[in-house]
Amino acid sequence: MSKARETAVYTHGHDESVLRSHTWRTAANSAAYLLGSLKPHMKVLDIGCGPGTITADLAELVPDGHVTGVDHAPDILARARATAAGRGLTNVDFAVADVHALDYPDDTFCVVHAHQVLQHVGDPVQALREMRRVTKPGGLVAVRDADYGAMTWSPAVPGLDDWLDLYERVARANGGEPDAGRRLKEWALAAGLTDVTATSGTWTFATAEERDWWSGLWADRTLAAAYADRAVAAGHATAGHLRAVSEAWREWGRREDGRFTVPHGEILCRKEV
Repeated sequence: MSKARETAVYTHGHDESVLRSHTWRTAANSAAYLLGSLKPHMKVLDIGCGPGTITADLAELVPDGHVTGVDHAPDILARARATAAGRGLTNVDFAVADVHALDYPDDTFCVVHAHQVLQHVGDPVQALREMRRVTKPGGLVAVRDADYGAMTWSPAVPGLDDWLDLYERVARANGGEPDAGRRLKEWALAAGLTDVTATSGTWTFATAEERDWWSGLWADRTLAAAYADRAVAAGHATAGHLRAVSEAWREWGRREDGRFTVPHGEILCRKEV
């Protein structure tokens, strides 16, 4: 694999609180828009696989095919391999890769999938060009990303507006685009994909258990070194500001009337034959 380019900094890092979220993700709750298009024989590339939970689900859905999971961060791949091994999967492998310059021949995969990736890359259009290039004619490029600016919550706990404003400033300073979900179709067309179906999906956290989990991981993420150190070093926040934002998350989580909705943009693009 070619050495990955540092075109953007991964804002979240791989703190335990981040992996708490990533390991919750499944093909069902994060790639439902794609699942009806999968066939048992398909060869799939899963970009930004992280700890491999979605990758493993995809491998189970293509039992006569193969899934390759790739990530920019080498260390997380040990976790992904353990996830696949724990399920007894033999049709999956993992490698380090840079989505801007994939080390695969043209027309290699039936499906190229990326979940919550383009919001973190330096050049999402180039990333989509590469995804298109390694997709077989008639194959699919499938992408899903959150839209932070469209997230909604209630009640209006003081401090969560500060959280969103701060997160978007830090993410953009790191070279990413936190509102990526709304821009996926625009980027896909700019990358030369012409048959583009744009949809949307949501995660909603409203039960006591969901509120406790979602608020707890964001309270912890706000203080995690990978995020906090960058936010403070770049002058976006002070340590006291971060502690206040973290406590706002915990306050929201304690509210019985609390609800938080995360909207995602989705695109399913068929490569021309």
